Amino acid sequence: MRPAIIAPLALLFTPLPALAQEAPMELGQCVSTTVAEITTRLEGVPDSGTVIRYGNDIWGVSYDAVPEVVNSEVGDPVQLCLTALPEDCPPGDDRGRFYAAHNERTGESWELPDAAHMCGGA
Repeated sequence: MRPAIIAPLALLFTPLPALAQEAPMELGQCVSTTVAEITTRLEGVPDSGTVIRYGNDIWGVSYDAVPEVVNSEVGDPVQLCLTALPEDCPPGDDRGRFYAAHNERTGESWELPDAAHMCGGA
């Protein structure tokens, strides 16, 4: 009987992974999140650019390789700050937000838009 009681109690004291905070909504606002995925801009095309997805489902996209992103690993803790908002966009098209990120493990930083095209674009 004792192991059945100890096992559930052990779960209470097991640390949970840090949850990503919501997306920053105001210029200059920063949140803690993690790296969720790193890939190329075009699936299976190595020199097509860099894409990063953060734990709070914000994306960063570049047509170029971004070494600071490539040096990151899934699960790395990141401070993510909203640095620019798109202007004069069609209703419902809010692409073009820029985010600055700082990887707390590597000490490296980068800034990327959330889409390959700005609002009103392709």
